[in-house]
Amino acid sequence: MSFPTQRPRRLRGNPALRRLARETRIAPQDLIYPLFVRDAIGEPQPIESMPGHLQHTLESLTREAEAAIKLGVRSLLLFGIPSGKDPQGSGAWMDDGIVQRALRQLRDAFGSDALLIADLCLCEYTDRTLEIYQRIATSQAAAGADVIAPSGMMDGQVAAIRSALDHVGFTDRAILAYAAKYASAFYGPFREAAGSAPRFGDRRGYQMDAGNVREAVREARIDVDEGADIVMVKPALAFLDVIRAVAESTEVPVAAYNVSGEYAMVKAAAARGWIDERRVLREILLGIRRAGAQMILTYHAREVATDIPCWDDMG
Repeated sequence: MSFPTQRPRRLRGNPALRRLARETRIAPQDLIYPLFVRDAIGEPQPIESMPGHLQHTLESLTREAEAAIKLGVRSLLLFGIPSGKDPQGSGAWMDDGIVQRALRQLRDAFGSDALLIADLCLCEYTDRTLEIYQRIATSQAAAGADVIAPSGMMDGQVAAIRSALDHVGFTDRAILAYAAKYASAFYGPFREAAGSAPRFGDRRGYQMDAGNVREAVREARIDVDEGADIVMVKPALAFLDVIRAVAESTEVPVAAYNVSGEYAMVKAAAARGWIDERRVLREILLGIRRAGAQMILTYHAREVATDIPCWDDMG
């Protein structure tokens, strides 16, 4: 009996050879860690649907950031939860807004060791929305943000923000555009964490339809043309084909957001003993990277960075 000439299994039988032949790897520097900071609370508040995550005080935020940075996760995405809201969203651009204070505190604490990314979004529509985005972006940059991440899916938002940043001298600040943000059921835990559930209606009128891929490519190209330095697909797991399509159609780095619902499902199944959490996380993140994402925003960032040195022993 003759054996086949091509025998790919030769590269799988020895652990060291498997590691040597591995095509896709993840390192802590590939991860972006989303964090929530809340105004006017005395103690960190647990987020029930996201076990292990908190609405942080400024003090606990700094401790969490330090722990992540020590593990090599140096990119931090900040979501601010104000103590009150008004129709203009003025807390988003005030010098003493919660995100601005958090940015200054983290910059003072870690200097250039941290890459600070500020989420920029208003969950309402007004005639002056783009003007307000400009005010928020320049305020966040002045407070120390390295990257501005507009997440509202407003037409023209990237061009407006780029113009505003450049006008006041922040030409070195990058824009990470939520280029393809789908109207998704996977955002549920985030809306608890950020207190951003819509009071009426839904967001299907401006977030993308789950059935569309070509539209995502178009959105990404528009954002690049308007000045985006990085484009993002959100969520990640149900949209791996979209990540691939965007990566193949644009020249800028592509990010993918492993969102709160994806995090919560893994945690819930692991808590019941239904999955091996470590192995599942490894497969999820490798899958997102294989699809074409150069960076992954994930709530698992800190635990994964702790475990990455052990991944070679898992397969």
